[in-house]
Amino acid sequence: MATGWGSLLQDEQQLEELARQAVDRALAEGVLLRTSQEPSSSEVVSYAPFTLFPSLVPSALLEQAYAVQMDFNLLVDAVSQNASFLEQTLSSTIKRDNFTARLFDIHKQVLKEGIAQTVFLGLNRSDYMFQHNADGSSALKQIEINTISASFGGLASRTPAVHRHVLNVLSKTKEAAKILSNNPSKGLAMGIAKAWELYGSANALVLLVAQEKERNIFDQRAIENELLARNIHVIRRRFEDISEKGSLDQDRKLFMDGQEVAVVYFRDGYIPSQYSLQNWEARLLLERSRAVKCPDIATQLAGTKKVQQELSRVGVLEVLLPDQPEAVARLRATFAGLYSLDMGEEGDQAIAEAIAAPSHFVLKPQREGGGNNLYGEEMVQALERLKDSEERASYILMEKIEPEPFENCLLRPGSPARVVRCISELGIFGVYVRQGKTLVVNKHVGHLLRTKAIEHADGGVAAGVAVLDNPYPV
Repeated sequence: MATGWGSLLQDEQQLEELARQAVDRALAEGVLLRTSQEPSSSEVVSYAPFTLFPSLVPSALLEQAYAVQMDFNLLVDAVSQNASFLEQTLSSTIKRDNFTARLFDIHKQVLKEGIAQTVFLGLNRSDYMFQHNADGSSALKQIEINTISASFGGLASRTPAVHRHVLNVLSKTKEAAKILSNNPSKGLAMGIAKAWELYGSANALVLLVAQEKERNIFDQRAIENELLARNIHVIRRRFEDISEKGSLDQDRKLFMDGQEVAVVYFRDGYIPSQYSLQNWEARLLLERSRAVKCPDIATQLAGTKKVQQELSRVGVLEVLLPDQPEAVARLRATFAGLYSLDMGEEGDQAIAEAIAAPSHFVLKPQREGGGNNLYGEEMVQALERLKDSEERASYILMEKIEPEPFENCLLRPGSPARVVRCISELGIFGVYVRQGKTLVVNKHVGHLLRTKAIEHADGGVAAGVAVLDNPYPV
């Protein structure tokens, strides 16, 4: 990939002036976060960290990521409906990973009682990096798929204007015009609205399950506002509120403060620290209800790292997506090497290889939210500790993607603008809606580019490491 904005990154005085302009434009566009000091209040807010310039992305890889998204939607939906595949795949993990086990217990309970829900909604984001090959070419490789609380669709729709502004200030109007328009929040809201409509109760609400301390509220509000423009009302409640005031009637319709709920949209509930005993009870109540959950518990399980690793096994995609060889080929082309650490010869061999060549692997637990993966010496120490323990089954090993670093200038509140060597991660947002067995919607609805300095191995924007960016197609 070409180096990009080389000469512009050399002039420190110009960078400082551009940074001031960019920050003011970001604030004016609503590229906002609450502050870490006051995460429950919007009285004082700051801009969400972002790059001064858009980062170069090969247009062929961007197109490939968009083209495979509908296949990933189909795949996640197929996995979520395949109870025996989920049970078999997660059997070793749930013995050692308490969080996955709790989710799986709810899944089993709901299956036993009979699923009341008839409309299913998936809002996901599939994340990729660009592998830099020895011959100089680049390849699209999937890092993970987020099936619960896939964020930044709102803020990603507000950053293109900021980068166009920066380029226009530099009189680079031709370049500014190349920055793609992008509005994931509109597409995500379209999915929620379709599910709400199919639920079929005109006065029912959308319940957004929110955290008390939510710095990223403006990202969520973007979706709420799109829904309100369609005359669909959203209420925000915590798990604690649901536990106290949520109820089911005899048809298992969900009521919150006496109002019927059509769609439950989770922006909480994806990591263990977000659950108390009361919160687990609230989650079970929601899952037992007729309301459309985004995601339902099976779809959250379909997004685990262990499922991702099993999907990469030879022949598995063909079973889940029969008679769809083109989709299977598109999906498989994006898979990086993924290795099971279950007890046995296969797991032993994977561990030995990773200890021998740690720079080629990443150790991943079954967690969302960034900041959990282990690399290098830390990974080796963990593998030495885990190798004779059944606990190792709660992790997977993944081939480490090696993108080609480039220079950009990262802007963060309270830090001077600095030019650093960076790598990017591209996410594509997918939306699907199924009624019974019929897929009613299957779409890609936009993208998210996040960029981080190469010294940071792991972590997304919410984890405070990556910053928002836009692809500049080349």
